[in-house]
Amino acid sequence: MSESESAGPATAAPVQSLVRGLAVIRVFDAENTHLTLSDVARRAELTRATARRVLHTLADLGYVSTDGRRFSLSPKILELGHAFLSSMRLPAIVQPHLERLTESAHESSSVAVLDGRDIVYVARVARQRIMTVAINVGTRFPAYATSMGRVLLSHLPADELDTYLDGHEREAFTSHTITDRGALVAELTRVREQGWALVDQELEEGLRSIAAPIRDRTGAVVAALNLSASSRRGEPSEVVEHLLPLLLETASAIDADLRVIEVSH
Repeated sequence: MSESESAGPATAAPVQSLVRGLAVIRVFDAENTHLTLSDVARRAELTRATARRVLHTLADLGYVSTDGRRFSLSPKILELGHAFLSSMRLPAIVQPHLERLTESAHESSSVAVLDGRDIVYVARVARQRIMTVAINVGTRFPAYATSMGRVLLSHLPADELDTYLDGHEREAFTSHTITDRGALVAELTRVREQGWALVDQELEEGLRSIAAPIRDRTGAVVAALNLSASSRRGEPSEVVEHLLPLLLETASAIDADLRVIEVSH
């Protein structure tokens, strides 16, 4: 037996263990912070014995806590995302811009990137809580139902957008959510042409958000910037009138910073 053949089985087991460990970590979210062994096994699609081994390993490493019956992620889990966030210049660049934008607009501001079917928040300055779910760095939402997601989707190459639309089901979060493929494509085309997106109560009733693209030195869209507001603030046209100029001005300032820093590096 050759060396490469003998190495195959030995290297497969650790990889499978990693896959299972990540699957267990991902079953915890804002609505499922404390889960029993049975809950974890079911949500991760693992046997109870496998789920138990993974949970106990994560607990030994300090990433999971337990009261003897239910399990939850520990603060140490943040270390797993810290390396990624620390390696990204984007959060550090946009944070002061978000602070100024929130102060000027009197609304929460955020920056997100596209990851698979979701947007992931990489920076945020909150003024008040509008959604029932708390939004923090690392929070994920389906891209098609968010203003930042639509900005990012609208700038995907046609084949990548087709793959996204064909590969993911679209849930109607409210009666306003656009789920029809044709209607969504038409909206994404409009977003790309006008340079910004407005989503009115599609992710959650009472929530309205407006977003614009963030571009790197080459002009490629690498992230999206948004402002979120309560629908009680007024009609959608008022959001566009009062918030869009501030949003576009801030996005332009971030673009300029990215160009300077990329050139210097």
